[in-house]
Amino acid sequence: MPICLWAQEEKASKYVEKIRNNEAELTAFMAQMPKGGDLHHHFSGSIYAEPLLEKAINLDYYVNLETKAVAKEKPTIGSWEKFSVLAAEGKLESLKNEILRRWSVKDYFPGFYPSDQLFFESFDKYLPVLNDEYAPGMLELKNRAKAENVSYIETMFSPIFSQVRLDELTRYDSQLRNLARQSDRQGVLNLLEKIYAELQKQESLQQTVLWNNQFIQRLHDSLQIDDDQFTMRYQKYVLRFKNPVELFSDIVISFMSAQSNKLIAGVNIVAPEHGEVSMQDYHLHMLMFQFCHQKFPQVKYSLHAGELALGQVAPEDLTWHINEAIYTAKVNRIGHGVDMPYEKNSYELLRYMQQQQIPVEINLVSNRFILKIQADKHPIKLYHDFHVPLVISTDDAGVLRTSLTEQYVLLAKSYPFLSYSDIKKIVMNSIDFSFIQEASLKQKLKQDLLRRFKEFEAKIP
Repeated sequence: MPICLWAQEEKASKYVEKIRNNEAELTAFMAQMPKGGDLHHHFSGSIYAEPLLEKAINLDYYVNLETKAVAKEKPTIGSWEKFSVLAAEGKLESLKNEILRRWSVKDYFPGFYPSDQLFFESFDKYLPVLNDEYAPGMLELKNRAKAENVSYIETMFSPIFSQVRLDELTRYDSQLRNLARQSDRQGVLNLLEKIYAELQKQESLQQTVLWNNQFIQRLHDSLQIDDDQFTMRYQKYVLRFKNPVELFSDIVISFMSAQSNKLIAGVNIVAPEHGEVSMQDYHLHMLMFQFCHQKFPQVKYSLHAGELALGQVAPEDLTWHINEAIYTAKVNRIGHGVDMPYEKNSYELLRYMQQQQIPVEINLVSNRFILKIQADKHPIKLYHDFHVPLVISTDDAGVLRTSLTEQYVLLAKSYPFLSYSDIKKIVMNSIDFSFIQEASLKQKLKQDLLRRFKEFEAKIP
């Protein structure tokens, strides 16, 4: 490194040590610091509740007076009223804050509601209005990212909208589960091969892939999302709670989408990892990803793995989720990974992640709120000590009312063993380990990030 650049980084390093325990000074520093990419990012959880509520009011949706969910058409069950009626009766203003507290962690206090339950229930309450039009949310995310010096977002954008007929294939659901329960790996893969062949016969499969890709392409191009300062790419995601054949069909479509469109950077799987179906079918899901990896070896994928805490599941169920994602699913990155201290042969697993350069997506605010995992309960030092690549991300910035800046403030303040050079490396990792398919674009973003750091470090007092 040229001496002038080394001196600038050394100055930044000394300044971070000076301000590490002052949150205001640290926030000013991290707000201006280039932050590269946000790789563990849910589109549906990253829009703030206020514009969603304003939109629901303007569109005159119905709101459930008890749960605070909204709907375009009045459901037959529950107590629902139109926003216009509530406004005419003078009840709307007092209701707004109640809605925001159910759609996000606004004003949350322990005892108000179980934190994990509040988080996972929030999405269904506002999704009808979010799904009504994606464009405002995409522009909100772009503008916010640019304002806080984030140059790339890789967002889990939308589930699969499928036209594939599965009526004749659902009979395989119980067979798949039985084979997985018997640990008959080859039996599962053989049956998946049979189902895959049946899916490939349907014209609607290719039509579904094309429709999903065009949906994203049209939005991305019409909104001019990419510019000289910002880039966005998308992951298709599947839902853990679906029955096996439907889920497998969605995974196949997702892999086909990622293979055929450079905007689709990769694939993911979402929904509570501790859910009944998620736990029951976890091994089966990992075999599905292994199967699709063999069919589409160029497609990248990250899986939520180890987003579990003691007490949430039985102790023995903390020992195998990351193992399965790494060894069975052959994953490229893992999300959360907080149960690593409990994983079977965790040292061997960590060494393997380091050797294979499999990063872990760290979501500090999310883990603190949902799982009560913070400070030294979080395994970030374990990952760091074993030289596993780290990336810092927001998870669901809208629901959690956070930002990438806050993640880095919390990182620097909570974990003093991470030097400024370590933090800078984590930022660089967010581009190096992104799923961007275009090599030239990845290189351009990396060079731009280095330039931004040079300019930033020159400004440090």
